[in-house]
Amino acid sequence: MVHKTKKYSGLIRPLIIVLDVILLNLIIVLFSKEDIDGVFCAYITILWLFIAFYTKFYNVYRYTHISKLLVLIIAQFFIFILGFFSYFTLFSESKFTSVQLKVLILIIFTIMAFKFFSFFLLKRYRSGGNNYRNVVVFGENKAAQNVANLFKSRGDLGYRFHGFFSDNRLVSRTCLGSIKEGLEYVANNNIDEIYCEQSSIARAKLKKIRDFCTKSNIELSLIPENKAIYSKDFILEHFGTIPILKPKHLPFERTETYIVKRIFDILFSSLVCVFLLSWLLPILWVLVKTDSSGAFFFKQIRDGAEGKQFYCYKIRSMKRNGVSNSLSATKHDARITRVGAFLRKTSLDELPQFFNVLKGDMSVVGPRPHMNIQTEKYLKEIDNYLIRNSVKPGITGLAQVSGYRGEVQTKTDIEHRVRLDIFYIENWSFVLDLKIVFQTIFKSFKGQEKAY
Repeated sequence: MVHKTKKYSGLIRPLIIVLDVILLNLIIVLFSKEDIDGVFCAYITILWLFIAFYTKFYNVYRYTHISKLLVLIIAQFFIFILGFFSYFTLFSESKFTSVQLKVLILIIFTIMAFKFFSFFLLKRYRSGGNNYRNVVVFGENKAAQNVANLFKSRGDLGYRFHGFFSDNRLVSRTCLGSIKEGLEYVANNNIDEIYCEQSSIARAKLKKIRDFCTKSNIELSLIPENKAIYSKDFILEHFGTIPILKPKHLPFERTETYIVKRIFDILFSSLVCVFLLSWLLPILWVLVKTDSSGAFFFKQIRDGAEGKQFYCYKIRSMKRNGVSNSLSATKHDARITRVGAFLRKTSLDELPQFFNVLKGDMSVVGPRPHMNIQTEKYLKEIDNYLIRNSVKPGITGLAQVSGYRGEVQTKTDIEHRVRLDIFYIENWSFVLDLKIVFQTIFKSFKGQEKAY
């Protein structure tokens, strides 16, 4: 269930990114006269977004201090200025003029002013009781009290404090209940974040809280002990002078990841469709239709990102049968045609899924979508299986190039596949996508043992 307090929060960052890009291009169009063309606009837009991705320019949160905001602005514009000048030395025959200098200065001051304006506007908006997040604190020692006092005194942060929960009921009578009762309260009261004081909660119970937060899509933050303020899976942030351990943001929790990945998907799929599918599909159509009767394309409903269903397309590789939606292909499967065996061995049957990518249902790289009947089964049997559905399914993936493709013969097979899919989601990078694509092409020519 989506919390009402999160309904519009997720749109704030994408909206600011879009407005920044619009401002960039407006300044170029309005003040460049005839000296700058559309190619330059495209270059500046792509440059800005790629720099922002690596400088984390848009990673500004409700608790971000203004000093950190200044560091982000300096880093973004320092690299952007270098890229701006590089265009005229590397990609353009025209020289750098006073017009371009004026455009650059206007971009810097306009975007900087908008950055500060949006930063303080949101703070003022939250001070009025809007865009708030409901929070509770587990533990009730001094550090937890300090965090609670901060939430109460700093309305501009946009936190609505509900109370303490602790198993140490002797600490104070202000405690609302035990940790167990706290988890029930969180589940029933639209709580967005839990803050846990490490020193007063046993490690086993802390793990239970973390598992609960993962399954319930609730953010967990730790109030650290003075002697151990760093954790492998958390990063240190400061709410004023109070240290807080926030969970590390995964790649797919950043808007920039989706932008980079979608641009790559569209460009790569378009190239495949124009230079490969345009002449290869007619040839394959003749081979498939000559070999057996039936449609050329085969479509099947699969689960996409966040459970959204779509038709996944393939080239038909089997004879017509009544169990195609319930029974996966097996070794020496009698349903597979002669041409179909070749298509599956070389993965050519998957080529129509590039149309799925262009439609936005799939990505070039991602966890492979399973048949719905398999998804229902694995959801009950495999821990964290649902995490795979947090991103778009892919034509190929890390599990597939690692040898875990095709028929699932044992529970271990699907466990390894899920483990690699989750590793991909947690460690995504553009370089990793390219590596998987090249490995897939290589293995398609070489052939894989379980490609049947």
